[in-house]
Amino acid sequence: MGYGIKTTYPDRYSLLKDFAKQNRREMTLAEQVMWKNLRTLQGFHFRRQHPIGDYIADFICLKKKLVIEIDGGYHNQPDQQLNDEGRTAVIERLGYSVIRFSNEAVLYDIQNVTQTIKSKLLTL
Repeated sequence: MGYGIKTTYPDRYSLLKDFAKQNRREMTLAEQVMWKNLRTLQGFHFRRQHPIGDYIADFICLKKKLVIEIDGGYHNQPDQQLNDEGRTAVIERLGYSVIRFSNEAVLYDIQNVTQTIKSKLLTL
């Protein structure tokens, strides 16, 4: 698996790419707000709905190897929390840092979320 544009396994890339395109067309409100704010971070280029490993990251800065995930309410369910922990571990093994934010944090405290992301980017 190469790093750069294709950050997933070649045999899965086509399928994940198609899912990613669909996800970009159907972004949640929180994802839309996050995308708008990430695009204002000068000097940092983010992609949305980018395949990585066997997953599709909500947002990724390839240069800084930072993945940002936006979690809706179902992420509070015990089974989903275990799934999220496994997903994060896999992405981190690929050399990326992962930050997670709730929908509520993005929708109601975007300034703090953006500052947290900026701080993380400056440490990577």
